[in-house]
Amino acid sequence: MIEIPARGVALRTETRQVRVGRVTIGGGAPIAVQSMTVTDTRDVDATLAQIYQLAAEGCEIVRLAVPDREAAAALREIVPRSPTPVVADIHFDYRLALAALEAGVHKLRLNPGNIGSRERTRIVARAARERGVPIRIGANIGSLSKDTLRRFGPTADALVESALEDVKVLEDLDFTDIVISVKASEVPMAIDAYTLLSQRVRYPLHVGITEAGTLGPGTVKSAVGIGAILALGIGDTIRVSLAAHPVEEVRVAYQILSSLGLRRRGVQLVACPSCGRAEVDIIAIAQEVERRLAQIRSPVKVAVMGCAVNGPGEARLADLGIACGRGMGLVFRDGRIVASLPEEQLVDALMEHVAVVAREKYGEETGP
Repeated sequence: MIEIPARGVALRTETRQVRVGRVTIGGGAPIAVQSMTVTDTRDVDATLAQIYQLAAEGCEIVRLAVPDREAAAALREIVPRSPTPVVADIHFDYRLALAALEAGVHKLRLNPGNIGSRERTRIVARAARERGVPIRIGANIGSLSKDTLRRFGPTADALVESALEDVKVLEDLDFTDIVISVKASEVPMAIDAYTLLSQRVRYPLHVGITEAGTLGPGTVKSAVGIGAILALGIGDTIRVSLAAHPVEEVRVAYQILSSLGLRRRGVQLVACPSCGRAEVDIIAIAQEVERRLAQIRSPVKVAVMGCAVNGPGEARLADLGIACGRGMGLVFRDGRIVASLPEEQLVDALMEHVAVVAREKYGEETGP
């Protein structure tokens, strides 16, 4: 089993850079956040509406399923109107990859092993190279070949060897604009697979825990798995795979990155777990603050604390914070007390100060 460094996040593994439209993956670039639409790609308006939803949450690369020619044709309308680079998800039919490239997609997700002959792979690789479009090779524990499973079993080694076999096919065709993923649903297997892979290649790695589950359990599983991999310094782009609206995937992705100090988008809320010492309804206060903070995009750090033990100290370490006492509380800004108010006024006062900090420090104009 791979051990995570005892202190902090390891230095990121050095990888090559790949351009996906205007987004850079690898080579020390910020870890890019991806998601995938759940609309029928053939429905252009619905798909674009969801892409814009994802972009508004900070999604930087969006992947679309391309199961047939009609979906591939729809890309001609979608790609020019998309606010983010578009990845075409291709399986089985190499002609769909060619149609996607002609439509202007910024990246392909495919495996040479499932689109037919070597000649078909060569045709796709040549077309992608001519357009400067990278290809993501994705090994998934649920779709390994029978031969790979026979040789290695359902293991991290199987994931890595499967991915490297597909990579070699492209390398033999002189195509090296590659991103790789080795996804498993079991967290320890995924950690081992990405660690092994990072020791053998310098291609940028797309990190995720496949089939993580519904919103609650899937968030925990993804945070543990993706977080552990990133903490080892491994990973250049991430996708959180949830059985939930894809907007939730993007939100969770940023929470994972923020918790490791790798990226931050939106407010960082620190809230105490509550206990018998609290003399206000700190759970209700924290939930209300969280609800109102959802509209803020600036990386303001806010603390909501329920008693005098840790409250003042934590609140002072944040940009803004409240520390509560018996039916009242203090509002802190940059470590200074700026107000002492009854419990029922605390949240309104805090949000007023958040709006000021977001505007003055980050240039964000918030609503009423």
